[in-house]
Amino acid sequence: MKHLRYLNKYFYKYKWWIIPGIFFVVISNIFGVIPAQVIGHAFNLITENIQIYGLFDGFNQQAIIYDIFSTSLLYFGALVLFLYLIRGLFLFFMRQTIILMSRHIEFDMKNEIYAHYQDLSLGFYRKNNTGDLMNRATEDVNRVRMYVGPAIMYAINTAVLFVLIISSMYAVNVTLATFCLLPLPVLVVTIYFVNTLINKKSEQIQEQLSRLSSFVQERFSGIRVIKSYVRESHTKEIFAAESEAYKVNSMSLVRVQAFFYPTMLLMVGLSTILTVYIGGKQVLEGSISAGNIAEFIVYVNQLTFPVTMLGWVTTLIQRASASQKRINEFLELKSDIVSGNIGLPNLKGRISFKHVSFTYPDTGIQALKDISFDIEEGQFVAVIGRTGSGKSTLANLIMRMFDVNSGQITIDGKPLEQLNLDTYRSQIGFVPQEVFLFSDTIKNNIAFGLDELKGNEVEEAAKNAAVLKNILDFELKFETMLGERGITLSGGQKQRVSIARALIRSPRILIFDDCLSAVDTRTEEEILNNLGRIMQGRTSILIAHRISTIKNADKIIVLDEGRIIEQGTHNQLINLQGIYSEMYQNQLLEEEKHSQ
Repeated sequence: MKHLRYLNKYFYKYKWWIIPGIFFVVISNIFGVIPAQVIGHAFNLITENIQIYGLFDGFNQQAIIYDIFSTSLLYFGALVLFLYLIRGLFLFFMRQTIILMSRHIEFDMKNEIYAHYQDLSLGFYRKNNTGDLMNRATEDVNRVRMYVGPAIMYAINTAVLFVLIISSMYAVNVTLATFCLLPLPVLVVTIYFVNTLINKKSEQIQEQLSRLSSFVQERFSGIRVIKSYVRESHTKEIFAAESEAYKVNSMSLVRVQAFFYPTMLLMVGLSTILTVYIGGKQVLEGSISAGNIAEFIVYVNQLTFPVTMLGWVTTLIQRASASQKRINEFLELKSDIVSGNIGLPNLKGRISFKHVSFTYPDTGIQALKDISFDIEEGQFVAVIGRTGSGKSTLANLIMRMFDVNSGQITIDGKPLEQLNLDTYRSQIGFVPQEVFLFSDTIKNNIAFGLDELKGNEVEEAAKNAAVLKNILDFELKFETMLGERGITLSGGQKQRVSIARALIRSPRILIFDDCLSAVDTRTEEEILNNLGRIMQGRTSILIAHRISTIKNADKIIVLDEGRIIEQGTHNQLINLQGIYSEMYQNQLLEEEKHSQ
């Protein structure tokens, strides 16, 4: 239960749902126990009236005795029906308080988990797969809800019913009550041992379900690659193997439960047999009446459902504990990136790297080594280098997706780690290398970074990103729905929609992370000309592979194996006759070959 203690804050929050709920549980069970006593009296009445009816055989008064007997029986029947109706009403109130409370807790938990996911850094998402994250926020939360709702409701119900029935039994006859309840300790020991197995198997099932969800999510996302390489049969085999592992674990749990429930019913059956046997002897001795045996049989049958529920409830609690443990593992994680307190509402765009080094924590790869450079306000700076030289890492550090291992990054003279991240990032336009578009309309994808639209901002942004003509060619234009990850569009169109999404914010700093690779030279020139106009007096950082893209930059930084090898203007770097000049000559040769 230690993992489930985390939920106590929700119980405190919804205490005015739990307290009435417990009250309704108690009242409903009182009206559940009283009918047994009524039935006991009715049974005594029947036996006594049958004897009296026999004594008046041949007398006129026999008809009167029959009428009194019938009326009394009808009265007891109506009384039992009325009591059960009252019980049903309070059971309805019980469910309306406790079960509804569990739905509110489920809502709060999902929101808390999602909000916490949003706070965690990019490094967290590099280490955990999407399927597992989703499973903890859906399947695991649902299992916890079953604990805070049905499990708690039936646990309280069972406890109250046990107290009421056992006290009623002992009030009638101590000996009969003791023998009647004799099988229960065996049941308790069985529950203890079986639940250990249930807990272990529940954790295995949840882990396997996460692996299965991750596999399916990843394969659906990469369905185009699977079809291109004709790997449908292969993925079916892997899915079948993962499903088989899940089935084996689930069947193992079912086998344990299949043993559990018949054992409980056997114990209840033994109680009934003991009640009839010992009760019969007590009646012969004159200690109790025959009606008391009937009363005890009703009590035992009333215990059957709670005892059966006890097994189900313990299963729910064990599974909820396993799920809450998995949820707590993430909720207890602290973000590597903590927002500072300094707000810069009017960002100038001066960026300075001072002896910055960075190593990815999950891979141990050192991406940047002792990097130092300055970007002035309004400068157009380009970063170029071979694959794996650290260009994208540079962009991620400026966005503060990661924190540096050593050195310091300053923005407008302020240390980056001291800035308020929301204020800072809201003034940056970032176009990542891997374009991501949501399954929404083109309009909503472009306007994603804005709280509200004014005028024709979307059309203007699309025009500046050289994608307006393509959008207008679609039948629904800006209202065209995109498939998952923007699969409806071509690679170049996706890149340009992503660029429009960054430009619509009128950012103070614009970062392009090699996002013009799928765009032809003519369109690239159009976008760059528009950028020169839009970003006048604002800082622009362009990461690229093609030198033709960055020739007009105010400063070009050349990276190689995480170090700055060269920096300067295009002409300065050509004159150096170094790596940049070599890359330029190679690209010129490639262009000549293509033109021929």
